[in-house]
Amino acid sequence: MRVLVTGPAGFLGGEIVDQLLERGDEVVGVSRGSYPDVVAKGVDYRQGDLTDKAFTLEAIRDVDVVVHTAAIAGVWGPDEQFERINTSATEHVIEACRSNGIKRLVFTSSPSVTFDGEDQCELDESAPYPERWLCAYPRTKAAAEQSVLASHQLGHLHTCALRPHLVWGEDDPHLLARVIDRAKAGQLKIVGDGKNLIDTVHVINAAAAHLDAIDALDRQPEIAGGRAYFIAQDEPVNCWHWIGTICEAAGVPVPRKRVPYRVAYSVGAMLEMTYQVLGRQAEPPMTRFVAAQLAKHHYFDITAAKERLGYRVRISMAEGLQRLRDAWAAR
Repeated sequence: MRVLVTGPAGFLGGEIVDQLLERGDEVVGVSRGSYPDVVAKGVDYRQGDLTDKAFTLEAIRDVDVVVHTAAIAGVWGPDEQFERINTSATEHVIEACRSNGIKRLVFTSSPSVTFDGEDQCELDESAPYPERWLCAYPRTKAAAEQSVLASHQLGHLHTCALRPHLVWGEDDPHLLARVIDRAKAGQLKIVGDGKNLIDTVHVINAAAAHLDAIDALDRQPEIAGGRAYFIAQDEPVNCWHWIGTICEAAGVPVPRKRVPYRVAYSVGAMLEMTYQVLGRQAEPPMTRFVAAQLAKHHYFDITAAKERLGYRVRISMAEGLQRLRDAWAAR
């Protein structure tokens, strides 16, 4: 099988590439930067910008499947940038699949497309998109997800969207790096009562889910296609106990001080307004979205992924944390 992966040098995209190569698939990679390490793996690399429609139509061809992981994440930045990279580029990818006769498209979405700032307990895919958004990222990812799912057509283009939640692992340059940096600087405080449960997913499991989706769209598109799926460890954890474990493994202070949720949310709203008025590009130290994510429950029912995609957890939470400790201890 010949699989094209957008964002092949990213944390998740790179693991997807590795798993595809390990099972014997040919891999094509597409992204804006130059990544010799990706080429060295044996990937057919095509460099360019997916927001450029002409480039996308030319680059995404001669493959069996597209896995679209490339995106801009974050809770701060110009709306136009999120719309162009997350929404418009995805629409270009869909058009390229249609124009060039590609039969399968797996889109990396986000659970945040359903998040409105309230608790999410055992939420499944029947949850609607919210009527309000706390930042541009989930709004633009939701628009992209809807376009992908609407493009599903049996016998022509088979699509689905995966929503991996809080992807992490020993080489994580995003989530864990952010937690550690803030803890090291003494800027990490428990928001709310510290009892909120969250889902996470180890990068190996998140990547494997994409391979499961590739195969399910081929094997049973009428069951797997046209749907979104939450992807997680299937074992929710206390958010602040988990963060404390990460901090202990990294040798940085475990957060002990607390901030009431309403205070953190209000501070976030005030900082967002101030930064907008001043035209500051840097992310505020607190936002409404971050306050809600740190204080609210957000864990999911992944029955659909297990039954329709054949997803299963390959790396348990305990094993993932031990891998983390071993890797960090060896540095």
